[in-house]
Amino acid sequence: MVADQLRREVNGETVAYVVNRNINYTNVCTYKCTFCAFSKGKTHEDLRGAPYLIDFDEIIRRSEEAWSRGATEVCMQGGIHPDFTGETYVEICRAVKAAVPDMHVHAFSPLEVTQGAATLGIPVPRFLTNLKAAGLGTLPGTAAEILDDEVRATLCPDKINTQQWLDVVAAAHDLGMPTTATIMFGHMERPEHWARHLARLRAQQLASGGFTEFVPLPFVHMEAPLYRRGHARPGPTYREAVLMHAVARLVLHPVITNIQASWTKLGPEGASHVLNCGANDLGGTLMNESISKAAGAGHGQELRPERMEALIAAAGRIPQQRTTLYQPVPAERRQASFGAEPVQPVVNRPLRRLTGQPRL
Repeated sequence: MVADQLRREVNGETVAYVVNRNINYTNVCTYKCTFCAFSKGKTHEDLRGAPYLIDFDEIIRRSEEAWSRGATEVCMQGGIHPDFTGETYVEICRAVKAAVPDMHVHAFSPLEVTQGAATLGIPVPRFLTNLKAAGLGTLPGTAAEILDDEVRATLCPDKINTQQWLDVVAAAHDLGMPTTATIMFGHMERPEHWARHLARLRAQQLASGGFTEFVPLPFVHMEAPLYRRGHARPGPTYREAVLMHAVARLVLHPVITNIQASWTKLGPEGASHVLNCGANDLGGTLMNESISKAAGAGHGQELRPERMEALIAAAGRIPQQRTTLYQPVPAERRQASFGAEPVQPVVNRPLRRLTGQPRL
C-alpha cells in the first residue's frame, strides 16, 4: 500500500509501455552461467533449441518489419559467440540504423560490452564511444543477475563481477547513454543479497544518474541447469515477486522513478497485479522473445498494444505508449502499432558446428 501510494505521487495513474522487438541474434555462448537455458554449447546440448546465428539481412528484415508494425525500439542481445569481436557489435548497430534511421537501438549487455572491448584491446569507454557513433542509444541492464560476488561465484563464475558491471553502466552514463537496471531473483540467493543489490543500484544512480528504470526478473526455473541439478529453488514465491516491486519502489525513491513489471516472467495477469504494488510500467510488446521461452516460460512472444492497453485499463489505470526514454510517441507511431499485420514467423537457421566464421 505504501509503495502504491508513492507510485501514485511520482507517476500518477499512467502506465507506460514501449512497442519494440527483441532480436536475439545468436544463442551460441562461450560462458557457462548455471542459470541460463538459452545459450547453447557443449554443456547445454540437451536443452531446448538448436544453436543458431542469424545474419545481417535477417537482423535488418526484423528491424524493418518492427518499424512497419509501429515499433520505436529494437532490443538486441545474444550469447557471446566465440567469433564475435567488438566490430561485430558496431556493425550490427550500423546495419540497423542504415535500414531504419529513426529506430532506437537498445542493445548489448554490460557483459557483451566488456567482451567486445576486450577483443579489440581498447578500454570500455572508448568501445562505448564507438558503439554510440554507430547508432547505439541505450544499454539493457542485463547480466546483472545478483550484484553480489558471493552469489555470482556459483551462479555465473566466469562472467563479469559486480564492480565490472557497475563500471560499464557508469561509463555509459558518463557518455550520455542511459541504461536500464535489473535483478534476477528466486534461485539460490537470500534476502540480504536482494538488499545489497538494491543498495548498490541506488548508490550507482546517485553517482552517475543514468538508470531509466528498474526491472525485477523472477527466475524461470524449468529448463535452467542450476535447477535441473537441484541447486536452485523453482523461482520466487508470488509474495516475494510482489514484495520485490514494492520494496524497490521504496528503496530506489526518488533516484529511480520507473519500476517495470515483466509480463514475460510474471504473465500478463501477474504483471497487471503488481501495477498496484509500486510498478508503473509494463515494458515492451517484444514481438519475439527467446530467452524466457528457452527457460520454460509460458509467455514471451508478443503482447500487442491492443491487449497491453486493455490490461492496463482493466487495472484502473491510464495507458501511454512511450519511447525507450519515457517520452510520448508520435501519433504516427501509435497509429501504426494498432491493427498491425501478424509478425512473420522467424526462422533461426541451425548451425552445423559451434565454431568457425559467423555468417554475420
